[in-house]
Amino acid sequence: MIIQPKVRGFICTTAHPVGCARFVHKQIEYIRSKPSLSGPKQVLIIGASTGYGLASRIATTFAAGAKTIGVFFEKEADDKRTASPGWYHSVAFEKAAHQAGYYAKSINGDAFSNSIKEQTAELIRRDFKTVDLIIYSVASPRRLHPVTGQLHSSVLKPIGQPFVGKTVDAFRNEIKEVRIEPATETEIADTVAVMGGEDWAMWIDYLAQQDLLSTHCLTVAYSYIGPALTHAIYKDGTIGRAKEHLKATSDQLNQRLQKWQGRAVVSVNKAVVTQASAAIPVVPLYISLLFKVMKEKDIHEGCIEQIYRLLSEHLYSAEPLSLDQEGYIRLDDLEMRLDVQQRIMTLWPQVTAENLTQLTDIKGYCDDFYQLFGFKLEGVDYNVDVDPVAKIPSFT
Repeated sequence: MIIQPKVRGFICTTAHPVGCARFVHKQIEYIRSKPSLSGPKQVLIIGASTGYGLASRIATTFAAGAKTIGVFFEKEADDKRTASPGWYHSVAFEKAAHQAGYYAKSINGDAFSNSIKEQTAELIRRDFKTVDLIIYSVASPRRLHPVTGQLHSSVLKPIGQPFVGKTVDAFRNEIKEVRIEPATETEIADTVAVMGGEDWAMWIDYLAQQDLLSTHCLTVAYSYIGPALTHAIYKDGTIGRAKEHLKATSDQLNQRLQKWQGRAVVSVNKAVVTQASAAIPVVPLYISLLFKVMKEKDIHEGCIEQIYRLLSEHLYSAEPLSLDQEGYIRLDDLEMRLDVQQRIMTLWPQVTAENLTQLTDIKGYCDDFYQLFGFKLEGVDYNVDVDPVAKIPSFT
């Protein structure tokens, strides 16, 4: 099959197995270029196939020599379509980890369900006995609640009043004005149910009940806050309400983890191109400006650079864990630097369709988007016939 990108809105419906493997190997190469870490040894990553979750799996394995279990919900290829990119990422990661002599097994299914929690616990019990780091990096538009049976769907909406602002259609180089009506109370509650901390707590509580937590265990959930420019649609909107719940959950988990001398923290990470961020109005235009400014200042980071820094400078540093006044780890410190944000605020009102490519890094944004799906990576011949069917080694 000759596989080419097919973009519809903010989703690419195809993925390239060779390109996705190259995407993973580039991150492995970066980690291997860095000093090794004295870090976690038995790691569970919930949401391990893309973005920060995938980077966490790569970094803990190839920097700290950790054994990893990755949980994700991805689709295998069939007669009519390619696999999802996260499937191909996981194929490539496991092959590389096993070739290097590292333990790596995966579980594919709905992380919100009780059955996947039970399956994961059984694998931990059999192969690890306990886990010392649990990463929670789940991004999903909906959640079937395992207790109530209710299906919750999240929304990207402001709260209290409509939002009006400009955004970009990155693939048509068009600047548009967008208006979004405020969320209802039901929509707010549903978004919190999907993207808040309840499922994170359910995972930690279940592992605790099963006596699968190591002494001094750590659990980390990933979040984003962003600048004032995006607050109406993000921090002060439905997503922000869910992220507040995530932080409150970490505080509650800290109390419950005292028995293991453990800790729960939320890491606020830098804005990067993900399938989720591509769907949020305003954010693609903001990211395009952010990339332009941070690359000019030579402080740009992707997921893998962020996660190495999280492990080396925060979670497993010789220094005490550095938290801000609200109790967050701030990996977005470079993004939120005053000089970076001031420059973005200067450029924001100037951006038009005519000067978009000059004032922003819209090309870098689009390249990052395509690379999520295995396209536009150097060293890959996209005119070669490839087999879309690939097996995850630990599933065979």
